[in-house]
Amino acid sequence: MQFTMKKYSLCLLLSFAVLPLVTADNESTQPAQPAMAEKIEKTDADWKKILTSDQYYVLRRKGTERPFQNDYHALHEKGIFVCAACGQELFSSDAKFDSGTGWPSFYQPITPGAIRTETDRSFFATRTEVLCARCGGHLGHVFDDGPKPTGLRYCMNSVAMKFQKKP
Repeated sequence: MQFTMKKYSLCLLLSFAVLPLVTADNESTQPAQPAMAEKIEKTDADWKKILTSDQYYVLRRKGTERPFQNDYHALHEKGIFVCAACGQELFSSDAKFDSGTGWPSFYQPITPGAIRTETDRSFFATRTEVLCARCGGHLGHVFDDGPKPTGLRYCMNSVAMKFQKKP
């Protein structure tokens, strides 16, 4: 029994010594992932200084603007939508579509790392909240009733974004 246990211990020790080498080799053959934006953290007081009251309400307090009464739901110009709090590029007008909901809707973010999602269980429902990956600002929610190619509908608040027109 001791002889077997020694062999097992040696194998276990060797696997921990070799595993990092195997992992390091595999990582070098993987395609490069887009660089994540550096996280931005500010105090509540700092956010209040740089955001309008409407932006603060949506981005920092997870509020929602009124449908059809916002800046971007009917915007059809070419450009990029960036986070109103930190400037992170979020969505391209190329992925924007009219969902009929009264909020700007997109079928995908500009890059997978531009946003992050969390489960939202507010208002007696379970939804998927969309946040800016850089500053954590609340942008809206994502639903699985969107168009092809993703089948997703990123339903965003206009006030949480700024539009940068393409020249």
